[in-house]
Amino acid sequence: MYEQISHSLLNDILNQIKPEISDQDLRHFYTRLGANFYAIHGLFERLYGDRPDFNEQALKLVETMARKYIKRSEKLKQIDIDREKDYNWFLSQKWVGMALYANGFAGDLKGMKNHLNYFQELGINMVHIMPIMECPDGRSDGGYAVSDFRAIDDRVGTLEDLQALSKEMHSRDILLALDVVLNHTSDEHEWAQKARAGDETYQDYYYTFKTRNIPDMFEESMLEVFPETAPGNFTWDEEMQRWVMTVFNDYQWDLNYSNPSVFIEMLDIILYWANQGADILRLDAVAFLWKKIGSTCQNEHEAHLILQLLKDCCQVTAPGVLFIAEAIVAPVEVTKYFGEDAVIAKECEIAYNATFMALLWDAVATKNANLLTQGIKSLPVKLERATWLNYIRCHDDIGLGFDNQDIIQAGYDPNSHRRFLIDFLTGRYENSHSHGLPFAENSKTGDARISGSLASLVGLEYALKNNDIQAQQDAIQIITLLHSMILSFGGIPLLYYGDEIGTLNDDSYLEDPNKMDDNRWVHRPFIDWDKAEKRNTPGTVEYEIFSAIKKMISVRKEIEVFSDFNNRELIDVGNPNLFVFNRYSSQRYNEQVLVVANFNNQPQKLDMQDVAGCMKERECQFIDLYTRQKPEIFNNTLVIPRFGFYWLSTI
Repeated sequence: MYEQISHSLLNDILNQIKPEISDQDLRHFYTRLGANFYAIHGLFERLYGDRPDFNEQALKLVETMARKYIKRSEKLKQIDIDREKDYNWFLSQKWVGMALYANGFAGDLKGMKNHLNYFQELGINMVHIMPIMECPDGRSDGGYAVSDFRAIDDRVGTLEDLQALSKEMHSRDILLALDVVLNHTSDEHEWAQKARAGDETYQDYYYTFKTRNIPDMFEESMLEVFPETAPGNFTWDEEMQRWVMTVFNDYQWDLNYSNPSVFIEMLDIILYWANQGADILRLDAVAFLWKKIGSTCQNEHEAHLILQLLKDCCQVTAPGVLFIAEAIVAPVEVTKYFGEDAVIAKECEIAYNATFMALLWDAVATKNANLLTQGIKSLPVKLERATWLNYIRCHDDIGLGFDNQDIIQAGYDPNSHRRFLIDFLTGRYENSHSHGLPFAENSKTGDARISGSLASLVGLEYALKNNDIQAQQDAIQIITLLHSMILSFGGIPLLYYGDEIGTLNDDSYLEDPNKMDDNRWVHRPFIDWDKAEKRNTPGTVEYEIFSAIKKMISVRKEIEVFSDFNNRELIDVGNPNLFVFNRYSSQRYNEQVLVVANFNNQPQKLDMQDVAGCMKERECQFIDLYTRQKPEIFNNTLVIPRFGFYWLSTI
């Protein structure tokens, strides 16, 4: 594509834009559009250039961006300008997030506004509210089966409630993150209803077929997401008399992104929520966006082109808004969702570090860091201007998606090791105190994922039920240890609501017929605020956990080397129970923090000679930044307590 062609098309488009758009003050919009249109045109042409209506669709695309720019508030436009100037703002160590369901955390959006002090008390300044868009009752998939992309589910509040919450959060310098479900809609969405009624325009919004011929060709290579509860990838719709692609559940219809109208509709929705005050948008199921016969229909190149195009368009209208890629895929694939540029994230600035999460759970189960260290060695280096979202728990199940070669390198057999982990985390293994539940268990292969709250998975539920004081202290130490990892590793740490006060499994989902068949609801709690008040009472479990995490967050925000500029060096020490890495400053020669974690239930030793090579000052004394005390070092040997950690700085 020649640049002259894109400029010519842009001129044609600008000459056709309606007066209600062109008469507005569009100075910043035109500047950004001119800077980005070459890339936008190139991507749009690669995806849709063979269509006879290409120029018409390109005009719609630009008009969509312009209309949303006009509706963007002056305050949000100023935030955009500020973030363009400070373009690395999100890489700072000051950001600490929490993911939650609004109704589970505080009843609704109004309740959340009333509990903003809680976030500030803990040190949270980025809040990810799980899906709040309108969903059918009972067939919502936890909010991910959306029936109206521009409406708030009345069970959590109104659009006015969200706007008030966003305004108050911004006044307190708290970022708001919201979900946009890109891959599918509910079968009760207006588009699906029109498709059912025979409207061919909207049937083309989805993948629908009269016979099984094409679906069967797809099925030859496609994987099953929920093989036990939702086998296959197509569902027969009796009213429409057609097969429709339903990769996740039979009531979630996959959108057809080979249709540019679908792309433009979803861009409009993304910009709509950006204009409601969202600082960050979590794009759900991005690995599934492009479907191609003969492939797994995951991680296709065109899916990346779609994300690049969404990012370029957002850069024109709302450049201060970040994207999170929800792509729980193999490590070699996940970094591709940052984009292929050497420096700048061309797709999503943030991605879930699912590999790190799964490796942490392996270390908890095995009580060593063998696979953790090996897996991090294999973790691809991210872009300089992109960052990980590091988490221990989330609303979803825990998948054991390690690379088989890493498991072998760590000295395990892949199949038997995964079986051990499933048995350990579900409490089937001898001496395991974990109270996890197997999710999507495959009776044929023995594969399963894991549900359960953090506290119950690490043995706190067992300890409290059995009045086992030692097990209780171990569980609290493991919770603290895991949080020390996500707070120091490099990226944005994302806590999960309830973990900060040791919330246990919630079995109340079994009483709800709409939830009882999905045990992931066991770790989607309703916060007991009487229990939460115990965080202020010394000697309680809630106090111990909350105080430890609060202190870690406070320390993290003061330490610039915890910012994320690819300034981490993994250190493979001789002790397999230890996970060790160095965080260093690329600006200041001697500014660094040595992170040492002991996943074993016995104290461990570290010969300081093993880390001397990474220390810029060979003859130095250390202080632990978390405790503000000197660590135990005897004859150049550091002693790390059971389930303990250090953030060591030189003095």
